[in-house]
Amino acid sequence: MKKYIAYAIASGLLLTAGWPSHGFPLLLFIAFVPLLLTEHQISQRAEFKKKGRKIFGLSFLAFIIWNAIVIWWLHFAKETDANGDLQNSWLAYLIPVIANAFFMSIVFQIYHWVKTKAGNIYGLVFLPAIWISFEKLHLNWELTWPWFNLGNGFAKWYEWVQWYEYTGTFGGTLWIWVTNLVIFYYLTAYINKKEINYLNKLGIFGGLLIAVPIGISYIIYANYEEKGKALHALILQPDLDPYNEKYMKDGLQIYDELKQLAVKNMQPNTQFVVAPETAIPGSSALVFDNLYNDLIIQDIQQWTNSKKDLHFVTGASVMRIYPVASLATESASVMKDGITWYDAYNSALQLGSNDSIQIYHKSKLVPGVENFPYRSFLMPIIGEFMLNFGGTTKTLGTQPNRSVFKNKTNAAAVAPIICYESIYGEYTTEYVREGANVLFTMTNDSWWGSTDGHRQLLLYGNLRAIENRRAIVRSANSGVSAFVNQRGDIMKSLPYGEQGALNGTVLMNSELTFYTKYGDVLARVALLIMGIILAYTLAQKLLYKQVKKKNIK
Repeated sequence: MKKYIAYAIASGLLLTAGWPSHGFPLLLFIAFVPLLLTEHQISQRAEFKKKGRKIFGLSFLAFIIWNAIVIWWLHFAKETDANGDLQNSWLAYLIPVIANAFFMSIVFQIYHWVKTKAGNIYGLVFLPAIWISFEKLHLNWELTWPWFNLGNGFAKWYEWVQWYEYTGTFGGTLWIWVTNLVIFYYLTAYINKKEINYLNKLGIFGGLLIAVPIGISYIIYANYEEKGKALHALILQPDLDPYNEKYMKDGLQIYDELKQLAVKNMQPNTQFVVAPETAIPGSSALVFDNLYNDLIIQDIQQWTNSKKDLHFVTGASVMRIYPVASLATESASVMKDGITWYDAYNSALQLGSNDSIQIYHKSKLVPGVENFPYRSFLMPIIGEFMLNFGGTTKTLGTQPNRSVFKNKTNAAAVAPIICYESIYGEYTTEYVREGANVLFTMTNDSWWGSTDGHRQLLLYGNLRAIENRRAIVRSANSGVSAFVNQRGDIMKSLPYGEQGALNGTVLMNSELTFYTKYGDVLARVALLIMGIILAYTLAQKLLYKQVKKKNIK
């Protein structure tokens, strides 16, 4: 059994060593092989009892090592202790680590069951299908946490996956699983038969599976020409401490400092000034139905209207008030007076050049931070406990459709992507299908300090540039703020922890990629394959029981 524990640990460490931002993704092509060998050999050995439990436990060991090391930075999130002091939140770290490893282990356990009942070939086809289906679920349910979706593993080595414009990140997931399974197959054949021919085939087919997609990607990368008219933007990076400044400091003072940063760094050709998530008004919130009368909004309109072709796109905390309970939405909360209800929004605004105010409410919310998952079921169990990131402990309001910011003075059609939303591939295509020709990402990912948290989010988000062939203008509260071109290259950036502003130019592309048009086709095919094989396996099991029952009689 010690050998299999070592195998499980090896898989966990290989997955970790292959992961962004410091890993080398070539390791991902062999990372699952030790775990696959573990499952196969335990299944074949008669002396092992309760094989399913052993396989579940060993897979959980592998996955918890991967999860625990890769998102170690999550524990740097702060929470207030009994004395009112900020301390590291181990709960914010342990819950996603344990839960995600548990879900992955369930997926692997179902694969083991199908392989045992339906046969090896069915099992090996079923495994990529159920894993992709699990990743698709993780993109859409209320416990959404797609941080470990395998296609994200190439985010730093994006030159390898330029064909994401056809497949999205699920193409990367399929690539990793098929390569691991081919290597596992020939390695197992060699272990069983000791014929060198199987090692030769392992090297040939494994090498081709890795090299050919990379080669195709580099050809696409070298030959892709950016398209569209130029857009000139100024990115603001205020670098406010999210715990001791951003939501404690006076909102007017925060805005005034942001404005000075913008006015000081604007150039004659600047068309857009972009500020980060919840950049205004700081410690309070704008009132949705009174925006035009807000002093900050009026001041923004005044200085942007002084220049013909200037717009200000920013993140903002927005509140909508309902004077009576009957008008309140499901996400609304009651104020301290017990009578007035309100919705809190994490929003994006576009103002300037005499256009009307345009607004978008963030709709992919961070579970446990901005959204109470399965609220009606869980709230009676755990109460109103939420992690206090971003100035709210309530479920934020959302909107059903994506908004695109357009204007009267230039061709820009802006996708206002807010923080966590940037890691959702098909979700982002909704902006582009609505006409967006450039992506603006507004984020505040400085809750974890100078760790891999903000670096991973930056790299994951840059994959949206490849999928949609849309340039990205990214404004982060503390960094990294950046201009990213349509190939996923970071052209200019401001480092983490530096206050400043950055001028740059991107191109606005209006052509739609295959992925933009059709989305997660691979995931839909995987769901179909998983369903067919699962139904077949259940039918086989039911038939076997009926035959056995008849024979007994």
